[in-house]
Amino acid sequence: MTAAIQSKPGIRPVESVFSGRAATDGAGVKLIRIIGSPEINRLDPFLLFDVFESDQPGDYIAGFPPHPHRGFETVTYMLAGKMAHEDSAGHSGVIERGGVQWMTAARGIIHSEMPQQEAGLLRGVQLWINLPARLKMSAPAYREFAAGQMPVDVRVGSQAKIIAGTSSAGYAGPVQGVITEPLFADIDLSPGGSFSEPLPQGHSAILYVVSGSLKVGEVSVHARQLAVLGAGESVQLTAGVDQARVLLVAARALHEPIARGGPFVMNTREQIQQAFADYSAGRLLDAPASNQE
Repeated sequence: MTAAIQSKPGIRPVESVFSGRAATDGAGVKLIRIIGSPEINRLDPFLLFDVFESDQPGDYIAGFPPHPHRGFETVTYMLAGKMAHEDSAGHSGVIERGGVQWMTAARGIIHSEMPQQEAGLLRGVQLWINLPARLKMSAPAYREFAAGQMPVDVRVGSQAKIIAGTSSAGYAGPVQGVITEPLFADIDLSPGGSFSEPLPQGHSAILYVVSGSLKVGEVSVHARQLAVLGAGESVQLTAGVDQARVLLVAARALHEPIARGGPFVMNTREQIQQAFADYSAGRLLDAPASNQE
């Protein structure tokens, strides 16, 4: 963990840096769990951040067979390889390199995520983003976009593929209208290059360095590390001597109580118990929808 150092007024400092812990999920897929681990349980509204990466089929080929979710959104972003998916709402397809799957589980959905290749590198991240209490029992929804559908915000020394939200330069990612108002960008920085972007002060923000290294103020963040940013009005990144690639995700904190139970995230233990009861009785998908404004 790294202490926060703020070099310029308004620039978000690094509060802490995490490397995560080895874990398995699904039918034995090996991954690194960063958010959702004993190191950092959650960062409102982020509930989980997993990284899966291997060129050994035994580490991932069993995939994630059908499993339920309720109460939040799952975001899967592929860095390499392909992942086939299918869900109880009738959606199916294949996420390829640079593609994103944004699924709103809400009141209930059952889905599977299975690697399509039998050999080669599979690499990606999965993020869970909480839903406010009033939308946890709303109707589920699904969005999927290929890499070519995402605009690239080209700047001096950097370029950012905008996946969700809109950059300050006006580049709008294909994922819009999410309740937590996220900005999700895949940023490439040339050696010594920089990238800066304003972020709403009510948003939590994280960085995951895919490759290379960069500095945020005086703090260095290296490949396969996740940095949690502190309060401020903007983020400013500077690459080291080599090219760097980083995922930037920011979203509005909800400030609501959280109760977790495996694949379900609600506000109370009673709601978690109800989710398990609904799933056991085959009622998860038939739960009455509600959308309390």
